[in-house]
Amino acid sequence: MKAFIALEFEKLLANFKTMAADPGLSDNIVGAVELCVESLRAGGKVMFAGNGGSAADAQHWAGELVSRFYYDRPGLAAIALTTDSSILTAIGNDYGYDYTFARQIEALGQEGDVFVAISTSGRSKNILRALDASEQKGVRVIGFTGAHGGDMAERCEVCFKVPSNETPRIQEGHEFIGHLLCALIESEIFPQHAN
Repeated sequence: MKAFIALEFEKLLANFKTMAADPGLSDNIVGAVELCVESLRAGGKVMFAGNGGSAADAQHWAGELVSRFYYDRPGLAAIALTTDSSILTAIGNDYGYDYTFARQIEALGQEGDVFVAISTSGRSKNILRALDASEQKGVRVIGFTGAHGGDMAERCEVCFKVPSNETPRIQEGHEFIGHLLCALIESEIFPQHAN
């Protein structure tokens, strides 16, 4: 058991060292923050969606923006498309599970909004359909996926491809990047001034 724990720590640290050494990652973080800040300042919103653990990330990051991250400030317009059971089951029943997020983007998305699409494989059908809806509505897309990016990588304006093929490592990378986005969006829109 202890050997397994040690190995998991080694894989985590190796993954984060690879991420830290990638100058393109910092560029992507800056680019994603700029997309979100531009949208929020113009009266837009940030929408998040994913499946399973990625749905939890969607809800987590939307909560950090609407409530607070590091400090008190006005709320920021963000919504997780993973939370309304009546909407999700209605769409799933009437149109099929593949449309659970696309239909919500069709209904709620406005040109200039941002959609944060989370799929560790990059092949989730409901996420890919949500990208279709985003393209049709003029919603800009930030992607979170794994090393290969699947089918979504080339369809995102900014795409975070965590350098692993293991779902837990990908999700750990996503969580760290998601926290950076929330912190930087908060500080860009509501900077704290030194007294």
